[in-house]
Amino acid sequence: MERTRWYKDMVFYQIWPRSFCDGNGDGIGDLQGVYEKLDYIQSLGADGIWFSPLYPSPGIDCGYDISDYMNIAAEYGGMEWFRKVLDGAHARGMKVIMDLVVNHTSDEHEWFQKSRRRVDPYTDYYIWRPKKANGKLPNNWDSNFEGKAWQYDPLRGEYYLHLFAVKQPDLNMDNPLVREEVKKVLRFWLELGVDGFREDVITYISKAEGLPDDHLFPVYKGMPKYNHGPHIHEYLSEFRTDVLSHYDCMTLAEAPLVWPKRALEYIRETPNSEIDMMIQFQCMCADCLFSDYFHLPFSLRRMKRAFSSWQNKLEGKAWNMLYLENHDHPRVVSRYGSEQYRAESAKSLAAAYLFLKGTPFVYQGQEIGMTSWYPEHSDMYEDVQTRNQYRNLPESRRLPKLHQASRDSARTPMQWSDEENAGFTSGKPWFYVNRNYTEINVAQQENDPESVLNFYRKAIALRKALPVVKDGIYRELHPLSNRLYMYLRQTKQQQLLVVCSFSSKAERFRMPKGFTSGELLLGSYPDEEPGVLRPYECRVYLKQGD
Repeated sequence: MERTRWYKDMVFYQIWPRSFCDGNGDGIGDLQGVYEKLDYIQSLGADGIWFSPLYPSPGIDCGYDISDYMNIAAEYGGMEWFRKVLDGAHARGMKVIMDLVVNHTSDEHEWFQKSRRRVDPYTDYYIWRPKKANGKLPNNWDSNFEGKAWQYDPLRGEYYLHLFAVKQPDLNMDNPLVREEVKKVLRFWLELGVDGFREDVITYISKAEGLPDDHLFPVYKGMPKYNHGPHIHEYLSEFRTDVLSHYDCMTLAEAPLVWPKRALEYIRETPNSEIDMMIQFQCMCADCLFSDYFHLPFSLRRMKRAFSSWQNKLEGKAWNMLYLENHDHPRVVSRYGSEQYRAESAKSLAAAYLFLKGTPFVYQGQEIGMTSWYPEHSDMYEDVQTRNQYRNLPESRRLPKLHQASRDSARTPMQWSDEENAGFTSGKPWFYVNRNYTEINVAQQENDPESVLNFYRKAIALRKALPVVKDGIYRELHPLSNRLYMYLRQTKQQQLLVVCSFSSKAERFRMPKGFTSGELLLGSYPDEEPGVLRPYECRVYLKQGD
């Protein structure tokens, strides 16, 4: 089937189901709640939804430990409610993509339970290794979440590999039977009507032959041996040829530690390209080193370098996925913006990425400028990764570090109103509600023309109305500035100038040569001061012609 690449014209809204909206009052977000909010999502200008995992799961990693790939968890409403949401989205002209998590399963998955008992054909569905004669682990790799990457199973009498939580054993993708299982999963959801997949850590699925020790990385030891492994392109091509090519669907790969040159090996636009778009992490490293847990001061220059690198190096070759927030990072206003100038910085961040070339993704709550959550005690965190970070530090030192890095910072319930529990549920919420919900919520912003919510609506409508946003080339201005982000988007017919301040002080700026006649289409303040940007102010100008 021809790949129409329909995703190039879209804006996606990411839903983290457990915290989005509770429709039945049990305190857990569900599909009934999503169904009730479809018109709201559409009102943003979003025409696609990405669901984080909805599958049955023990919940060790909030749904990324899957126990049944071809079902919907009862707590979310089961298959009946999923079909209703899918039909409701499609009736509104919206696409739906699912999370595909096939690097690992839950240890409660039927496959693992049979594998640990050596039941054919599941014996080698996972990566098992015997004890070494010297008593050491099979290799020196680290888990991303919990200690070393090997766990001994007394029933089987061997170790299994888990690159994430202990209860998330890695699948053995070198086994062709496992790849056939993945194809069954793909076909099941595509036949149901799903429009594509966000593929979780998909570049990890092929491990180095022999699983050798890693003597390069001091942290996340082992990553060079399993990220972009020896058969990754072979396996992704197999999934594309055998299944995905028969549907007009899209694929989005999560790819830690990837740069444009490596990304093009996957997403270069050819008839046989393996993946359509890639989630890169460089734009999320403007205040950290490789991971949120290695914190650095925010640097606008680092953020700009990441954006510009991907814009320039993918131009004419591949398509960018654009984002600044998702379920794996603290809230971007708290990281890259200013909680003092919350609304202003939220708007400036929105403009900074929404007018780049690519397909934007907006994470639930981002569109109202939700901020990170700051609990009083570290034991209030639920996230398995957070609970295992800095455990040897005293609470006085550990808690501030977790405030800066925890994924739970962006997983608090969506703030719909100033009513009890932020309007998220009529029951007891499964997780803590951010205390600032009375000031930051959808209902409060709906009728305020200057709100963050209505700025997102205007910005998304504008990017869809202007051909230059989809087709124009990108050129950054003043790349050395650590206070202003300015860039041009250009076609022969239109020029778009985006100016964003990341300063809490007034900043002078000069319009580019020949752009003094540009029309101001969007701004974050209700009026304009020529040549001066107020704290965290952003503006978008249009000029017709060359």
